[in-house]
Amino acid sequence: MSEKVKFEQRDTLKEKPEGNLGFGQYFTDYMLSVDYDEEKGGWQELKIIPYAPFEISPAAQSLHYGQAVFEGLKAYKHNGEVVLFRPDQNFKRINDSLARLEMPKVDEELLLDGLKQLVDIERDWVPEGEGQSLYIRPFVFATEGILGVRASKKYKLLIILSPSGAYYGGDTLKSTKIYVEDEYVRAVRGGVGFAKVAGNYAASLLAQTNANNLGYDQVLWLDGVEQKYVEEVGSMNIFFVENGKLVTPALNGSILPGITRKSIIELAKELGYEVEERKVSIDELFEAYDKGELTEVFGSGTAAVISPVGTLKYEDREIVINNNEPGEITKKLYDTYIGIQSGKLEDKHGWRVIVPEYK
Repeated sequence: MSEKVKFEQRDTLKEKPEGNLGFGQYFTDYMLSVDYDEEKGGWQELKIIPYAPFEISPAAQSLHYGQAVFEGLKAYKHNGEVVLFRPDQNFKRINDSLARLEMPKVDEELLLDGLKQLVDIERDWVPEGEGQSLYIRPFVFATEGILGVRASKKYKLLIILSPSGAYYGGDTLKSTKIYVEDEYVRAVRGGVGFAKVAGNYAASLLAQTNANNLGYDQVLWLDGVEQKYVEEVGSMNIFFVENGKLVTPALNGSILPGITRKSIIELAKELGYEVEERKVSIDELFEAYDKGELTEVFGSGTAAVISPVGTLKYEDREIVINNNEPGEITKKLYDTYIGIQSGKLEDKHGWRVIVPEYK
């Protein structure tokens, strides 16, 4: 077994929440913390400390110039075991994001081991209800207090945990209404669209609020050059079933390489579906709908896993897909993914990582 992470015991433990957990409303007793200091040789000792506010310099570069990245993954409880799902992919992606913002990479293996120890300590916080999970939020931000525009020489990495309810509440697969954004853009190639950078989400909030005010759940972004090609939804990658084929926009540097997206593509191919990763124009989708060839649309992401799209609004036209119901391919992929994740189906890929009980 690897080295134990330094542990700081808190005086009293919190009462665990009951009833509707929602998302990101409650936080566990502890968090994992590690500092980076260039003058001290880089990343320092990993620590598990009480979840609490902390001091930061008003001149910290993350507050002024946005050097901040994050990840999102979940822990599940099944038959008494606590399980992570493809966590190695999250730590690989956080390193890609860090590199793009000229931030120091982390030791993926060491960090994963630290996460396992943190989740083990907090295993009583992992909810067992249908669709419930312990949401895991790793994030890294610059802490050096200097106003010069350059890469920081000091950083902090934290991992916080939040018990969360089922994304759809009691509704397993609830269809969403999507607004196609044709004024603002999320990202351009050569930028930071592929990275999980805090600023990407801040820049999406105005369009998201506008869509919500019009009665839509999320925004579907088009490319930043021609505003013609579909890229992704605000918090999800996007898939279409067109002529029986599963189609999704190809990764091009401005689309987040979703881990759920990657898993769904692998599962779809194994289930015998033809998968195309390519450029998809918004006009193509509406033409396919008119011909009766666009039969299903869904988003994919950590929070919902799969989110069926029932309504799509673009310019002066709104279409309803599959009578606002999840399609057969959508349901099959969702059931397969959730089955593997929960341990009800065989995990042929080794995606499920059991959290050991450290003694």
